[in-house]
Amino acid sequence: MNTEWALKELDRFIGQTVMRNASGNGLITARNITAASNDEVAKQAQVVEQILEHVIPGWSSRYSESRNNRWTGHREAAIRAREALIRKQELDENLGENTPELSAAELHPWVRGGASSQWQSSHFREAVEGAIKKLNTEAQNKVGRRDVSEADLFKQAFTLDGPKAGKARLRRMKDDGSDTYKSVQRGAMNLAEGVFTGIRNPLSHEADQELSEQEALEYLAALRVLARWVDTPTVERAEGES
Repeated sequence: MNTEWALKELDRFIGQTVMRNASGNGLITARNITAASNDEVAKQAQVVEQILEHVIPGWSSRYSESRNNRWTGHREAAIRAREALIRKQELDENLGENTPELSAAELHPWVRGGASSQWQSSHFREAVEGAIKKLNTEAQNKVGRRDVSEADLFKQAFTLDGPKAGKARLRRMKDDGSDTYKSVQRGAMNLAEGVFTGIRNPLSHEADQELSEQEALEYLAALRVLARWVDTPTVERAEGES
């Protein structure tokens, strides 16, 4: 994240949402309004909401708006996010949190896109399911297939067998016949099987069981790896196919 840019955007929003009296003709009224027009605040909120999701995942479920001001929750979250960015290094060093971190906002675009709408409303199980469906669709698009899906799709895409008509393969590295080549291909197949049999299937059979935010984030981390392994490989097609 470009912290300097994020701070400027948050500062702008915080300034826009300062409340002032809606006086007219020098008279003090009982009605308060934001410093900037509602339209201007709404435009800036479009950017700020994405920053907030990066800094405070799930923020929208934590900060509620007041009946009289729709931006109350946004403003509090923006102030907190600003302080978190400014003092991140200090907090990490003093709280012993200077360790690797994973944010939902930093996931692979396929995973983030599939999960985002449900994640923002704290429906974490549905968010993971949405990310898996998106990944499956993108894998089908990558190899140009609709006749197979889920674990079987990835097994056929990463198989060591050569491509056949209508059955393209994904190659994570050049096929040099080495054990490394065979290992990375099998690794992708095995991870995909784990995702669909160990994550996807249990979630679909336990629709009434919600995931914690941490557990869902760990699942999305696994999906991020698989998404990258689908996104970056070379597509190998049968001779004569394009």
